[in-house]
Amino acid sequence: MGAAASPTDHDWMAAAARLALRARALSCPNPGVAALVVHHDRVIARGWTQPGGRPHAEAAALAGLAPEVLAESTLYVTLEPCAHRSPRGPACADLIVAARPARVVVGQHDPDPRTSGAGLARLAAAEIATRLLDDPASAASLAGFLTRQRFGRPQVTLKLATSLDGCIALADGTSRWITGKAARAHVHAQRAQHDAILVGGGTWRADSPRLDVRLPGLEMRSPRRVVLTRGTAPDGVNAIAAPEAIAGLEGVLNLYVEGGAETAAAFLAADLVDELHLYRAPILIGDGRRSLGALGLASLNAAHGRWALHERRQLGSDDFAAYWRTRN
Repeated sequence: MGAAASPTDHDWMAAAARLALRARALSCPNPGVAALVVHHDRVIARGWTQPGGRPHAEAAALAGLAPEVLAESTLYVTLEPCAHRSPRGPACADLIVAARPARVVVGQHDPDPRTSGAGLARLAAAEIATRLLDDPASAASLAGFLTRQRFGRPQVTLKLATSLDGCIALADGTSRWITGKAARAHVHAQRAQHDAILVGGGTWRADSPRLDVRLPGLEMRSPRRVVLTRGTAPDGVNAIAAPEAIAGLEGVLNLYVEGGAETAAAFLAADLVDELHLYRAPILIGDGRRSLGALGLASLNAAHGRWALHERRQLGSDDFAAYWRTRN
């Protein structure tokens, strides 16, 4: 058998994108970025954006590395190194120029106008070899930041937990529990990766949900709570009157919407859902409460071509599937 092929730039960037999940939510409102330093096909250092936004991933990865080692190494970073100075720390582009790695590979262009190409230009001016990948894995890891920059709102993930026949509760409203323990733990892990979690006013009044993270060791990562209502929210809970008002949720890059049916339909009808998480339990309810209300579709043609499967897994007896909204 021949020797295994060396990892490609996209392989290393995919590894960096997985590492970036450690920063998600904790780094907000800064993007959760990750960096790897690779020397002769071996990772010798890594870093990710720290809680509150500093140090940045590049600073954490480059700290303490010898110049002679960096001169033979490639730095992989999921987002273009920042080019603007801050009272909280130097520009990452300047740190990289001072460190002088042999090569820098960047997963995504930074749309922030303070950097927007200036970071890569600064590296090129210092005669450091650079490559911009436009890598899908890094884009997915930065979805909240990129959506906020491009569309002025958070990235929205809608979660639905249903029976096989599309019900979220019995006819009398009983819904605990549709899915099993493994699926519910997965939901709590998703909550921990979001900055805020939203339910409708009806769900809030009927169920008084805690909307927190109840996984050992992650309790402190419970997201901010938001209620979709025209009324007044309790202390410590944000209230918004319409799905479009999520643009005004300051400091929120990733929003997790848990329902109920009218709220889910409202976000879908407004085309504000970027990712759909569907948990299906192997049960049939029949005359129960449906998972969605009216979406305002004029024809079946309008329903096709909008969603693409990107993940599927088994969680105990339940099936989980994640879909991305396809946008031009």
